[in-house]
Formats: sequence, structure tokens, C-alpha cells
Amino acid sequence: MDMGLAGKRALITGGSKGIGLAAAKGLAEEGVLPIIVSRTAADLERAVQSIKQATGVDADFRAVDLSNGDAARSLVAEFSDIDILVNNAGAIPPGTVEEVEEPRWREAWDLKVFGYINMTRAVYGNMRRQGHGVIVNVIGAAGVKHSPGYVAGSVGNAGLIAFTKAVGGVSLRDNIRVCGLNPGLVVTDRMETMLRGTASEQYGDPERWQECMPTDPPPSQAEDCADLIVFLASDRAKMITGTTVNLDGGATQR
Repeated sequence: MDMGLAGKRALITGGSKGIGLAAAKGLAEEGVLPIIVSRTAADLERAVQSIKQATGVDADFRAVDLSNGDAARSLVAEFSDIDILVNNAGAIPPGTVEEVEEPRWREAWDLKVFGYINMTRAVYGNMRRQGHGVIVNVIGAAGVKHSPGYVAGSVGNAGLIAFTKAVGGVSLRDNIRVCGLNPGLVVTDRMETMLRGTASEQYGDPERWQECMPTDPPPSQAEDCADLIVFLASDRAKMITGTTVNLDGGATQR
């Protein structure tokens, strides 16, 4: 199946690991030039080599702290002709409303919530002027099924889902699509970190984290998310905008 992506350029935030790196590889396999972004240059250099080995594509990269709005706008100014933006940077910490202190809450939202908003605002005008574009937001299932033990993430993700719907609901007028996906648990380094915390609480031993791995439904792989990102970014999804897709094995419906 021709996804209609060959020759396009994609800017992928949080692109050095996990879902972002898998998305970069998936897009590269379809003939897209990925430009991956994260805070750490060493991680990006390793990711570029991984993309090259997997796909033969020479990806570009930039080390940028996207919690800084000016840095995000400068990045978009440098890559003003991208066709696809994948917003994926940021991880909001777990905790109840009493456990997550204001500085942690604000720091996480500066990167993920305001980072997505700043990047979208910065690229939208460029895409409108060039006559096309796709913005894919990797959000999270907690924005659909809210958890008191993940309150900052539940509220932040719910806001980004609303943002995606609000902007994407009218963006097709400008030949731009804004859509997203809501992964549940995904096998990444971050999931291991979260499960280690759970194992410490339940068993007093973080090394027993694999015993805390859910099985119904099991966690997805980063490549599962990448496949959906590639589809949403492609011409095959030309009427999908103003909506998000849950990728969680049905967990949000239980």
C-alpha cells in the first residue's frame, strides 16, 4: 500500500527513544526524511545511527529544550518547510493531587502540554502558507480514562485531547489535519521506570518490576504506535482530523 509519504519531511519531538524513535523509523521506511528532536545530543546521535541501520535514511537532528517556547519557535523557523509534525516530547510524573508539587507539575506541563501547543502554533502558519500539513499528537490514554494516581497526566492529556479536537475540527479549511493517538502502557524505558516504582511499593524490591507487568490487556510496543502515526500522517487518513485514536487494547472502556 502506497502511503503517499515519499519525499516528505517530518519533525518528530521526543525522537531519540521509544515511540518517537519508532515513529522516525516507520516514517523513514515510507521515504520520509525525519528530523528528530530531544534535549540530549548524545541520545540523538545514537538514534540517528539506529535509523540509518534500520532504514538506510540519514535523519537530521537538533538538541532543543522544548519547554522553552522561544527555543520551539526557533526550531520551527529553521525547519519552516516540514510537511509533518509529530508532537511526542514529554513525560508527566505520576502522583496524587497531594503528592505532585507545583514545581514538578509546571515543569512537566511546560514540556508536554505547552510544548505541544507552542509547536503546533509555530508550524500552523507555515503549513497554511505552503498549502498542506499534518500534525500528529502523541497524547495518552490517561486523558480519556482519568486516574487519581496520575492526576497531572490525566489533566494534561485531557487538555491536549481537547486542544487536538478544537484545532483539528476546523483545520481542514487550511488543508491541514490535526489528530492524535492515546497510547496506554507501552514497552519503553519509561514504563520500566514506572513499574519499578510500583514494585518498590508492592514488594519492597524494584527488581521485581516485571511481576507488575499488566497482562489484560498487555502493553503495546512502540512499533504499534509508530504504525498508527505513519497512517495518520499519510494520505490514507485524509479525512481524519479533530480526533484522537485510543491505542490501549480496550483498557479505557473498562
